[in-house]
Amino acid sequence: MRLGVIGGGAWGTALAQVAARGGPVMLWAREDDVVAAINSGHTNLLFLPGVALSPAIQATTALTDLAACDALLVVTPAQHVRAILAQARVGTTPLILCAKGIEAGTQLLVSEIAAQVAPDAPVAVLSGPSFAGEVAAGKPTALTLACVDEALGAAMAARLAGPAFRLYRSSDIIGAEIGGAVKNVLAIACGVVEGAGLGQNARAALIARGFAEMTRFGLARGARAETLAGLSGLGDLVLTCSSVSSRNFSLGVGLGQGRSAAQMLADKRSVAEGASTAPVLRDAAGAAGVDMPVVTAVCALLEGMPVGEVVEALLARPPRAEDEVGG
Repeated sequence: MRLGVIGGGAWGTALAQVAARGGPVMLWAREDDVVAAINSGHTNLLFLPGVALSPAIQATTALTDLAACDALLVVTPAQHVRAILAQARVGTTPLILCAKGIEAGTQLLVSEIAAQVAPDAPVAVLSGPSFAGEVAAGKPTALTLACVDEALGAAMAARLAGPAFRLYRSSDIIGAEIGGAVKNVLAIACGVVEGAGLGQNARAALIARGFAEMTRFGLARGARAETLAGLSGLGDLVLTCSSVSSRNFSLGVGLGQGRSAAQMLADKRSVAEGASTAPVLRDAAGAAGVDMPVVTAVCALLEGMPVGEVVEALLARPPRAEDEVGG
């Protein structure tokens, strides 16, 4: 099975490296220098330096070069997926969606975007706790591969999985996507705790209450609780809320130290998806009648409210029973 990867950032390159164990891979990237480095030196110096890439990976800047692929891994940022799929004209080619976010304006998950733009293409979602550098280096990683089509899920698992890259199959596409989208926003909040020096107790409480928010929102959108408690939900949340290797966590650290979001997000070639997802998630939660105070707090920080005021507002919330729906 010949695979294509749409997106030449760190995660797209790492997934291309994984896929190259089982056959040829065509990797699309926007940047001419990235494509040249991969093809001539088998390395992605811009996004994944220090990793020797498989010669089975060929890079291109032309989406038309992916036409011969049997399946496509879509690894572009969530806000660009609609435009990329429209340009790629994927037809009936299966799509493995690897972006984590909710589209601004429509409040659609990536699988819902794909259903609109490429309605004839079967989809799967790949999500879970994974830093690109560790995956590319062959360190043990376990992810959720969610797919309604059992045959497609089995075929993709057989093509991608390996001893150090374990895939656990699920049919809950919505749950896998919501876990990945919400955890990015919560990781910003945990970074703020670190940057502001609020302590480990506060971070642990934030992870627990954030997971409660993720669960409330996921259930409201049709996700299954067991998916949210699995690799693509709680697993990914724990990873990204505890490491500076997470771009979202690092953004939060800067906010906690008093830096502005605009300053940290400007002129960066890597994307902190949580910054784009936060306001969309807040609005989607409001429309669904779901209380997400941590997400609302992150939005306030991104909009420039001082850390002290945001923390004071959170701490001023009235106490309630832990299992109360309102959170």
